[in-house]
Amino acid sequence: MSAQAPTAVILVRAERFVPNPATAADNAFQRDVPAGQSEEATSVKALAEMDALAQALRDAGVRVHVFEDADHTRPDSVFPNNWLSTHSGGYVAVYPMYASNRRHERRADVLEMLKSEYRCQAIVDYSGLEPDGIFLEGTGAMVLDHVSRVAYMAVSHRADSHVLERFCSDFNYEPMAFEAVDSSGVPVYHTNVIACVGTDVALIALEMIPDEHRREQIRERLAVTGRTVVPLTEEQVREFAGNAVELCGRTPQGRRRYVMAMSGRARRSLRPDQVAAIEESCEIVSVDIPTIELAGGSVRCMIAGIHLDRRPVAADGELSVAVSAINEEHPTTADGQDVAMADVVA
Repeated sequence: MSAQAPTAVILVRAERFVPNPATAADNAFQRDVPAGQSEEATSVKALAEMDALAQALRDAGVRVHVFEDADHTRPDSVFPNNWLSTHSGGYVAVYPMYASNRRHERRADVLEMLKSEYRCQAIVDYSGLEPDGIFLEGTGAMVLDHVSRVAYMAVSHRADSHVLERFCSDFNYEPMAFEAVDSSGVPVYHTNVIACVGTDVALIALEMIPDEHRREQIRERLAVTGRTVVPLTEEQVREFAGNAVELCGRTPQGRRRYVMAMSGRARRSLRPDQVAAIEESCEIVSVDIPTIELAGGSVRCMIAGIHLDRRPVAADGELSVAVSAINEEHPTTADGQDVAMADVVA
């Protein structure tokens, strides 16, 4: 399988979803709910969209772990990729969050699931940097090339270059930080709204990087890996075309299947030539999520990919070889007491 495209993902089913007022100041993609629409109606619509995305991913053969969240104080919990990332070799990272009302989105039950169902060696927690006013909001702030080990990051309030350097040192990535702004000069709040790196294709709004030299460096760094670079316009970015993620599923026959997950709105913004470039290496799976997109994020933001090896699943009641060897009811090897008694008899 590709190291870039995870075969399993985490989604959070936020039962009390509303656009977060604490993040509206620096998120130019965030919008108010339609006039007259109640919070209850907004939540119901969002739940239906979350369920539709989970089902579409399952239909594509992706393993989906869904966590329920009924806490009304966590309006953005539907975006778990901002506090969590996983990495080959059994490593997990937990991140510092910019908005104070997002910091309790971090969940012990999610981490426990990862440790129980996947090979998890260590959890590296950067959240202690929050009191210092230093933030790095996971794979929202960074777009990671897991194959070539490059971390692309548009600098913002939510993406600090010093934490990026620390992350790259800990996880063995090359940092590539840059400035990115819209046509009004407003900094891009999260890198993953303007860029997506897949196994063989990369989508990126190069025109939003004002430094021409840095822009060319980014383009060359993506192209040198052999990827097809698909430039996006700012208009397409506003339709969330950059907020996509490549996943690895399975066909009903069990064959590997690479998909590019994005919203229906993002898919409709793409030109035929861009669609063709993407579909040379993976098929597009799109789901309409207009309510969730009011919060300023789209499909990529909803998905925390699992880049960990899965633990072997034993059949019900079946003991592993190691456990069978120390099974108290039917021991197959002598324990310490047996050995001691044998010595006495001898």
